[in-house]
Amino acid sequence: MPRNVDTTLPDLKGRRAVVTGGSDGIGLHIARRLAAAGAEVVLPVRNTEKGTAAADHIRAGVPGARVSLQKLDLSSLRSVQEMSAELRSAGDPIHILVNNAGLMTPPARQVTADGFEVQFGTNHLGHVALVAGLLPLLRSGRARVVSQISVAANRGAISWSDPNWERSYDGMAAYSQSKIAMGLFAVELGRRSDEEGWGITSVLSHPGVAPTSLLSARPEVGRDDDTRSVRLIRWLSARGLIVGTAETAALPALLAATDPDATSGTMYAPRGPGHLGGGPGTQKLFSRLRSVDDARRVWTESERLVDVRFPTAADA
Repeated sequence: MPRNVDTTLPDLKGRRAVVTGGSDGIGLHIARRLAAAGAEVVLPVRNTEKGTAAADHIRAGVPGARVSLQKLDLSSLRSVQEMSAELRSAGDPIHILVNNAGLMTPPARQVTADGFEVQFGTNHLGHVALVAGLLPLLRSGRARVVSQISVAANRGAISWSDPNWERSYDGMAAYSQSKIAMGLFAVELGRRSDEEGWGITSVLSHPGVAPTSLLSARPEVGRDDDTRSVRLIRWLSARGLIVGTAETAALPALLAATDPDATSGTMYAPRGPGHLGGGPGTQKLFSRLRSVDDARRVWTESERLVDVRFPTAADA
């Protein structure tokens, strides 16, 4: 797979971008490129030390970069509410929100502070709460909201009867569910924005496959060693075969965040074989993300689980 693929970003001076999961991996590359294009970048991070190192890395590579940190744990609705309230209090419009953070396939079932299966609660519900909490700032910035899903959203299904996997936990199936739910929510966010006049453009992206920390040894999720999958992905990536790198995997989200012709519901992805690597472009929505009824159901269930309610014209 060629390594010289890239995308050109427009001048983002005067724009404010919030990137979750921006302290390492693909998210760090997204944040650095947005800062290099002139955007003010906000990094919501769980680990302040790691976030500080990421901000320093961006400033070292982008002299004059404007980068700030916010404390955020997406697995805690209270943490999401607190950070959202702090940003709302400051009142600065948000022009780009990249919902990129996530975790993948803990070997054993874990739950969030609010009792949700940790992948569903963090990857999906945490970002739902974030969009709800930041909605006034997203509306004032006529924001582009990018939901970073996964090739895993092209398989599996939502376990409507057991979304928290209490009866029979399967790590990969639960991961796929979290990304399908995230994608359906993104599609419905675009529809609701159009219907309610929010001015938000909601698009989707996926990075293909690249060697990141998602499948690496992560004691905090109960994985003490690298998985065989990530070892294979590293081997392929190092040889330029099929998959991408962390840098190229960031490109679809960057194009999604800045494409002047973007419309809600568009999905951006690598253009290489199988959409696993290569330069960025658009891709047809995965089949699991095309049901209008499923998107509305995910929206309604997410509002109920997170205990938020998005405004409607009927509220005026």
